[in-house]
Amino acid sequence: MPQLERRALHQAAQDAAARGWHVFPLIPGDKPPAIRDWQERATTDPERIARCWAHAPYNIGIATGPSGLVVIDLDTPKDADDTPVGEWALPGITDGMDVLALICERHGEPLPNQTYTVRTRAGGTHLYFTAPDGSEVRNTIGKHGWKVDTRAVGGYVVAAGSIVGGRSYEVIRDDAPALLPEWLTELLRPAPLPPQKPVTVALASDRRGKWLRAAVNGELERVTSSGEDQHNNALYLASVALGQLVAGGELSESEVTAWLTAAGLQVGQPVREALRTIASGLKAGAKRPRTVAA
Repeated sequence: MPQLERRALHQAAQDAAARGWHVFPLIPGDKPPAIRDWQERATTDPERIARCWAHAPYNIGIATGPSGLVVIDLDTPKDADDTPVGEWALPGITDGMDVLALICERHGEPLPNQTYTVRTRAGGTHLYFTAPDGSEVRNTIGKHGWKVDTRAVGGYVVAAGSIVGGRSYEVIRDDAPALLPEWLTELLRPAPLPPQKPVTVALASDRRGKWLRAAVNGELERVTSSGEDQHNNALYLASVALGQLVAGGELSESEVTAWLTAAGLQVGQPVREALRTIASGLKAGAKRPRTVAA
């Protein structure tokens, strides 16, 4: 990649950070994170950003939760067979922007497009909003409409200036992000979780079993007592710790996965995301097996 393009990516990362948005590197020319624990490691520090982007022509990710952002992601169809379904299969509905316009019409509200806006490399639209205090809006995929996703706590977006498949993400409206409208906040707010119950397991009552029971329940409590923006990280750390015991032959992988999944669901982690995090943690833990003395 030409040096000029690398400098442009670095500058785009610095520009995003200057707005107070926490950035982290994505794989060059692609969209997945280039680092683990990206939400915790995302930064606005110009020096850290400069050191990172000096290593490679990384694309730019913005961690929406730490940045105080809610981004509405309006996609376009992937191909001719990708058409609206269900209540969205109506004349004039061709993409996510059309669906959002219909949602606004149904709520008697104007289209909230007077805000910072990015055109994606595939022709979609990212509408950036400031998250209201205490809104607790989280990621959604198609929950509120065809080709309408949201990125908030626990999510990220590809920032303007990034290049995927030879096409760039471009700012098409350079306003400050507007405050997420109240009616949209209510629409996107997740349903309250049921009262949390301790997730515990029963193991053998001998000395070894007692130690394992304490270790397992301690890691499950790590997850269920984690803060709102730390659920995924807590689940990963618990998976690493128990993965060491799985690798040492002390626990079965299937049981550990089931216990950790239950804990993740207890704090509202989407099941697919939880399973990915658990698998990653177990794999990391397997590199350092642990056993328990008899």
